[in-house]
Amino acid sequence: MQIQVTARHGHLSEETQDKLKAKAEKLTRHFDRLTSIEVVVDLQDASKPKVDLLVSAEHKHDFRAHEQTPNLLTSMESAVHKMDQQLRKYKERIIENHRDPEAKRTLPPAEDEADED
Repeated sequence: MQIQVTARHGHLSEETQDKLKAKAEKLTRHFDRLTSIEVVVDLQDASKPKVDLLVSAEHKHDFRAHEQTPNLLTSMESAVHKMDQQLRKYKERIIENHRDPEAKRTLPPAEDEADED
C-alpha cells in the first residue's frame, strides 16, 4: 500500500509528513484491502490548514474525507476518523451482501405457536 503526503501552497517538514503517514496507516486496522492513501494538505490559509484524505480500495472504490481546523494534526485526526467511519460502513455493506439473503427472510417460529404443538 502506498501512502503519499503532498502540500499545496506551502511545505511540510519530513517530521510532519511522517506523523501524517503514521496517522493514515491506522486506516488499515479495520479494512486491509486499501491500495493507496493520499493526504493533501492545503496551507493557503495558514491559520486553518485543510486536510483532504483520498483512499483507494480494491475493486475500484474510492473514498474522500475533508477537514479544516486551526491545528494540522487535529485536522488529520478528524479526517482519519471520518474515513474510518466510511470504511466501516462500506465493510459492513460488503459483509451483508455476501451473507445468505434467504436467512433474513425466514423468521424463527413464535414461542406461542411452539407451545401449542
